[in-house]
Amino acid sequence: MSLAPILLFAYNRPAHVREAVGSLLRNAEAAESDLFVFSDGPRSHEDAEAVDEVRQFVAQIDGFHQVHLVERAENCGLANNIISGVTDVVNRYGRVIVLEDDLVVAPYFLKFMNEALDMYADEERVGHIQACDFVKDDRLPYTFLIQWTGSWGWATWKRAWKHFNPDGAYLLHELERRRLTRRFDFGGAYGFTRMLRRQVEGKNNSWAIRWNASLFLDDMLSLNVGRSLVKNKGMDGSGTNSYALDPYTSILWEKPLELKKISPIAENVEARRILGHFYAKTNSKWAKGVRMLRRKWLSLSHQSH
Repeated sequence: MSLAPILLFAYNRPAHVREAVGSLLRNAEAAESDLFVFSDGPRSHEDAEAVDEVRQFVAQIDGFHQVHLVERAENCGLANNIISGVTDVVNRYGRVIVLEDDLVVAPYFLKFMNEALDMYADEERVGHIQACDFVKDDRLPYTFLIQWTGSWGWATWKRAWKHFNPDGAYLLHELERRRLTRRFDFGGAYGFTRMLRRQVEGKNNSWAIRWNASLFLDDMLSLNVGRSLVKNKGMDGSGTNSYALDPYTSILWEKPLELKKISPIAENVEARRILGHFYAKTNSKWAKGVRMLRRKWLSLSHQSH
């Protein structure tokens, strides 16, 4: 098994980068894997010191087969950094494993990702591997196929990345023309179409929503996990309390994750129903309001102490 290169996208959070790299080094496969770190340039003079600290740390990383530091001379933004970096490396190596600097991974993350990349390499309809689970529902199998992509710890192949269309306006038009927006939004449970529309309007610059829509429109599937090998540490706000209230937090699966080839290659309808129910439960105005009030209460309690 040839190990896929690992792409880590970083900006101005040296502590997060250290934690992400440390978690990767807990994986036995790290020693034989190439690590590419794409360090975006500072947006302002105030960010320059932190960006430089990230680059100094990366220059000293040891424990991988090779470490490649790509220093962006200017600030190109997360979306452009990822699109450019993934395109460059996947075209050279044929496959990639992709992380952002606020993610930590389990000790068997690289084993799972590389084995899954090999197992589904020739399945044209499988275009994405997603290793993060935030649903935390034991009814989900260890792995399942679904017409949806997550961006917290993922992998793909050159053959699949060719489906990526950066033109959000075209993607939105096609979703609406084919009357697929409701399915794209898990029956209206989550506003993925709205997210894409906001990207088109310049109100966000999400690469992930365009990747999601690109594969969705081409009827491509993602191999997802029902036990999480990735945890997002970037939404912790000011402290542990606000993080604990985040419904999208994950529990790391600290042992090898069972991987068996799924046949036939088709979406798991029950898994889609479970995800749709999770989104409906956590994304309602009521649920958001309760979380906001609890965060405010915890913040006030913390200040009073």
